[in-house]
Amino acid sequence: MSITLYSLDGCPYCEKVHDALDEKGVEYETEWVQALHSKRNEVKRVSGQRGVPVLVNESRGVTMAESEKIVEYVEASL
Repeated sequence: MSITLYSLDGCPYCEKVHDALDEKGVEYETEWVQALHSKRNEVKRVSGQRGVPVLVNESRGVTMAESEKIVEYVEASL
């Protein structure tokens, strides 16, 4: 799987990205993160910040945060 979405259960911004990916029929893996920012070391490692959602598209070398930007990327590029 080359697309990974770092997401938090119950996060409306994360759900927006999940919906966009699902609507486009994109296959992706979800990495569920912990609610505490201090426990989001994996997100920090891949993106330089601890907020979610974060989308990583390994095959294209793309890592991005912020739901609006991710949805625009999904609609335009995937």
